Amino acid sequence: MGILEIKNVGKRFGGLQALSEVNLSVAENTVHAIIGPNGAGKSTLLNCLVGKLIPDTGSVTFQGQSLLGRKPHEINQLGVSRVFQTPEIFADLTVMENVMIPCFAHRDGAFKMNAIGSVATQGDIKTQAEAILEDVNMLDKRHMHASSMSRGDKRRLEMAMCLVQEPKLLLLDEPTAGMARADTNNTIDLLKEIKEKRDITMAIIEHDMHVVFSMAERITVLAQGTPLVEDTPDNIKGHPKVREAYLGEAQV
Repeated sequence: MGILEIKNVGKRFGGLQALSEVNLSVAENTVHAIIGPNGAGKSTLLNCLVGKLIPDTGSVTFQGQSLLGRKPHEINQLGVSRVFQTPEIFADLTVMENVMIPCFAHRDGAFKMNAIGSVATQGDIKTQAEAILEDVNMLDKRHMHASSMSRGDKRRLEMAMCLVQEPKLLLLDEPTAGMARADTNNTIDLLKEIKEKRDITMAIIEHDMHVVFSMAERITVLAQGTPLVEDTPDNIKGHPKVREAYLGEAQV
């Protein structure tokens, strides 16, 4: 059984069947990519995983616990974090301030460290934030305003903010969208480093096949809301069903 189990998931929007009988298992400590042409159901599936949508049928479990009916912040507390296509950061704040914010959880006038649940002073939180920034090679940029950074650095900062929560599963929605090739390669390297250091499982939705084949250990191809093929990257390359889904005709 995988760390994430999706069984018989279906989702309809009026007359459109966006997902139908989706079955997918993501093994722990792997990188699993979900690809497919536009309209294949990738974003709908991701939104079902993070609590933005509730499937009409089927089940979604993370480490044996159902995610259905839970709000996004509750899913996050279970150890599932999401990285959006556009980096979700506080543009008017410094890099350090961006990372310190998720370290705080205000309850009854006391600040608590989300990741370990113990009362923490601002000094403790600053120390934690600096350690995380060092992990993602941004400590030297801690005083920069986020708005002045490149898209690649904004993505790196968002990753740092996610790591505060010590996620066990990281869901990445086109993490290199809109990046120059150099920033894309830096993001790939960063994700590999994070996975190696923290044993995080990753599920990636991505259109850039350079990213997919550089990182993924398993790939699921969606077509018209249904899994078409699941296999290793080497076996996915040139697969006739995959080529048909992307190009619209069978290749011989």
